[in-house]
Amino acid sequence: MYESILTSSQARYGSKIGIMVCGHGSRSTAAVEQFSFVVGQLSSYFPNIPLEYGYLEFSNPVIRDGLDKLRRRGCNHILAIPGMLFAAMHAKNDIPSVLNNYSKLHDIKIEYGRDLSIDNNLIEAASDRVNECISKANETGSIVSNSDTCLVVIGRGSSDPDANSNISLVARLIMEKTNLGCVEVGYSGVTFPLVKPCLEHVVKLGFKRIIIFPYFLFTGILIDRIYGFTDMVARDNGAIQFLKAGYLNNHPKLLETFATRIIEILDKKNIMNCDLCKYKETVLGFENEVGSAQESHHHHVEGQGASAPGSNISDCILCNKFCTGMCRLEQQDVHNHHDHSHNHEHNHHHPIYPKADHPLGPNSLRELKVKN
Repeated sequence: MYESILTSSQARYGSKIGIMVCGHGSRSTAAVEQFSFVVGQLSSYFPNIPLEYGYLEFSNPVIRDGLDKLRRRGCNHILAIPGMLFAAMHAKNDIPSVLNNYSKLHDIKIEYGRDLSIDNNLIEAASDRVNECISKANETGSIVSNSDTCLVVIGRGSSDPDANSNISLVARLIMEKTNLGCVEVGYSGVTFPLVKPCLEHVVKLGFKRIIIFPYFLFTGILIDRIYGFTDMVARDNGAIQFLKAGYLNNHPKLLETFATRIIEILDKKNIMNCDLCKYKETVLGFENEVGSAQESHHHHVEGQGASAPGSNISDCILCNKFCTGMCRLEQQDVHNHHDHSHNHEHNHHHPIYPKADHPLGPNSLRELKVKN
């Protein structure tokens, strides 16, 4: 079904379509392997359509490498989708900038799809991961009622309030499907509350079981961080059962959503929801970002992989068992001390996140007096 739509479009317009999946990239080898595996499974939906992938930062191949491969295979009409859950800076600015520059340079048609976004398929997949976690725990004889269980959904965390708010919607929908007693939301970085202060709040609510679910596509440093802080809080709250649910990974419903996002491009249904976008609408604290230029900020770590800063815990003097994100806090202190406009050596500019000093955000890491 999926491929027939593309082949009929090719016949109608005399073009050769190629598919490009644009990933974020990771310093984790396992994350890169999981992403490439899922892209391989996605190709089964379009067995006769050239399909490639590339990463925005850290990992290889980079996006333009994947585009080069498609062009060498004769593709002159590329359908590109962001391999990301929500539309924040990467999906709105960085990837489109790379695609637009490539399109102009090589005079090739590239149409861009939307993020995975809020989708019932993904809510089903997320609920499956939570239920799998509960079933596994119950098999050991450790049964806790749904009403005594609190679900904690952890999102990536972004400087985009629209993307952050999507996690709250997703969390509520998962709770409705799993029928658990309560749901709380936290983030792995950038915004607030971070994992540790979020869980420290949840333990005060009186639930017998807490399920931590990372609403992420794949593994990586941030998954290690989420589970690491979970273990840290669990050690101080032995009377509560903490369960760690798996992330989405290669769930069949995820693959269906990816395939649908590709088809949507030809149906002209690929418009991102920009109703509350900080680049379009005035949001308190983000007023200066309305109408910002669309440009990529990731050339400095493009394709660096394991050589990128923060890749190896063994080389870190701040962390021991997992990456806490403390290094980002120290970098922020240095940048703020030397240059309040946040200009970097690699000559690009990030607007200052107006909630950066919130006590439950990255500043909460300052209380970690010993290595984790």
